[in-house]
Amino acid sequence: NFASIVSAIEEGRIIYSNIRKFVFYLISCNIGEILIIFLAMLARLPAPLSPVMLLFLNLVSDGAPALALGMEKGEPGIMDRPPRPVGEPIINREMLIGITVQSITMTVAVLASYLLSGVHVGAKLDDPALPTWQTVAFATLTLSELFRAFTARSERISVFKLGFFSNKTMNYAVLFSIAFVLAVIYLPFMNVIFGTEPLALIDWVWILPFALLASVAAELTKIYLRARANKIDTALKAQME
Repeated sequence: NFASIVSAIEEGRIIYSNIRKFVFYLISCNIGEILIIFLAMLARLPAPLSPVMLLFLNLVSDGAPALALGMEKGEPGIMDRPPRPVGEPIINREMLIGITVQSITMTVAVLASYLLSGVHVGAKLDDPALPTWQTVAFATLTLSELFRAFTARSERISVFKLGFFSNKTMNYAVLFSIAFVLAVIYLPFMNVIFGTEPLALIDWVWILPFALLASVAAELTKIYLRARANKIDTALKAQME
């Protein structure tokens, strides 16, 4: 039915766009986690995250929001864009810019909060304060990834334009993950499993600003990407005409 061609093209663009969001979100999170561990080792700091914490990050705080990105509706103006080049890979230059910015920002935010919590060069693995230091790094990274999931809902459009509550699945996924993170930090039996320590209220006062850095960086990156995309779209439309 030729009348359904336009709808089919739109649905195809939405699916492809959501695949890109899923890939972008997970790759940037995982590279950030690798850089955090790697740079801490180079600086002779104890590992900011334990293996079980990394497992939690990949299964819960990364996984649920990533799946929710697959439930995104079509972005405004998705049918106004010219066709993408046939040979263009999923991870194109635009996504590489976003991955680089996000990975570096999360790494800086987590290591900064880790250092401010009191960890120092040469600290031993049997230091009694290590669980608290790691809990601060864990809280900063998990919240950073969860907050950033909202900005990952579009590569170019600001989350303020999309609306924070327009994807209910994302809201449920983030709330579920935050509840799980708080349980890991404050429930005694979870402390035993994950090696965490309950944090004081004052710790959250400076954890939250660091956790928001990646989201702020994402929105600033979108401003640049929108300007770049507009130039490319204008050039492609001119060639088609």
